[in-house]
Amino acid sequence: MFFQQISDGGCQSYVVGCEATCSAVIIDPALDQADRYVGIANREGLRVRYIIETHTHADHFSAAQQLRERLGALIVMHRDSSAPYVDMRVEDGHLIAVGDLRFRVLHTPGHTRDSMSVQVEDRVFTGDALLIGGTGRTDLPTGDPDQLYDSLFGKLLRIDPETKVFPAHDYKGQGSTTIGAELAANPRLQKTNRAEFVEMMRNLNLSAPTHLTEALRTNMTGGKTVRQLLAEAAAGTPFMSLSELAERIGERRNDFVVLDVRERDAYARGHIPGARHLARGQLEMKVDENFPDPTLEILTVCEFGKISTLAAATLRQLGFRRAVALDGGMKSWRDAGHSLDSGEDPALLI
Repeated sequence: MFFQQISDGGCQSYVVGCEATCSAVIIDPALDQADRYVGIANREGLRVRYIIETHTHADHFSAAQQLRERLGALIVMHRDSSAPYVDMRVEDGHLIAVGDLRFRVLHTPGHTRDSMSVQVEDRVFTGDALLIGGTGRTDLPTGDPDQLYDSLFGKLLRIDPETKVFPAHDYKGQGSTTIGAELAANPRLQKTNRAEFVEMMRNLNLSAPTHLTEALRTNMTGGKTVRQLLAEAAAGTPFMSLSELAERIGERRNDFVVLDVRERDAYARGHIPGARHLARGQLEMKVDENFPDPTLEILTVCEFGKISTLAAATLRQLGFRRAVALDGGMKSWRDAGHSLDSGEDPALLI
């Protein structure tokens, strides 16, 4: 069996394959590691058949959809998952056949309603149900401490004690554990009484994960992250350097327009000399009446260069094929010591 564990901060994902048939699965892939999974599959000559998500993640962005497009694999989740992009929904006791390997599904809710673990040969991938020295939290959407108690003491902890445990998170670099080791030393598992365990889980008072709402939104609906939108916009948008813009302003060039897409008060406090103002939120509604020539070169500007990149991409989609974004935004312009105008010139407001 081919096996490789991939760490992304504290998040853990896995490539597991049948060497006899060169077929494989990827378990809990993280978006930041998408290229790495593809590289591993190519290096090892593996055809990825399935992308298995053990649950709806709330603390990182899944690479499942991107990998499906790149590898032609099917996305597998428990039938209780609300994600609309799942290709194969499975239930407790189902087997996922990957060459000569058989991945057995164990429904282990508690951290989330759709949580499942996957057992193959001498190991089990427990998602966030059972961690190394801990368990998944139950205070996030669809979490339930009573269900987690049943999943642990009624299912996972009854597996052979020698079974290796590979969780979806490991923040201490331990890599893996065993069922027996967790039974013996995991402090949360010492609360074997249901009421005591539930009380403990309800009073952990943990802080919310970073990007909680964005991660849930994208992983539950199949939507895109803000970073993905920015990356897609940047991929199809050229940029103008600060030095190029400064040179053009010094030459008093009038063959292009600087369009500041920040809010009006930010524009008034300080903007590039001669820049016109049109807030990003009104761009689509007002751009045509103010710029009737679609061949005009329009340089979009914002504070840090992100909103202006989206604005330039939008302009290009609208037909302004020469739209370009300022590399670095107003902060970089100010830090470089370039000149500024302030106030609101009515002739420059759109």
